Amino acid sequence: MTVSAFAPFYRSTIGFDRLAQIFDNVRTEAQQSYPPYNIELVDENKYRITMAIAGFNRSDLEIETERDTLRITGRKQADTQQRNFLHRGIATRNFEHRFQLADHVHVVAAFFDQGILNIDLIREVPEALKPRKIYINTTKNTDRIE
Repeated sequence: MTVSAFAPFYRSTIGFDRLAQIFDNVRTEAQQSYPPYNIELVDENKYRITMAIAGFNRSDLEIETERDTLRITGRKQADTQQRNFLHRGIATRNFEHRFQLADHVHVVAAFFDQGILNIDLIREVPEALKPRKIYINTTKNTDRIE
């Protein structure tokens, strides 16, 4: 299914730009298979994205968050040395990978070691948005608001 199939839907909605963006991202995510990655639930509110990016240096990578999107970009410098590969199985092409972050999810750290990039995320829900229990009195309270 292509995004153009939703064109009539876009004409009848106002203010649902985020919904349209989600449909667009679904299309591009299907095309993104490089580099391979894992998403791990470390704890109830802690996550880790692990990407296998062999052949890249830390200086070739950029991690950026904008609103609810995490963008990881790898730009490999052009190889000036002429090499004659008999088999080339390690991909070192440029990439850009985007992840939609849920509400209140933030990147807290990134680590790069031996071709593996780890990005730690945490969900921090503000106290005002957390569920709270209301105590039910068993006696009639005369100071209540009417």
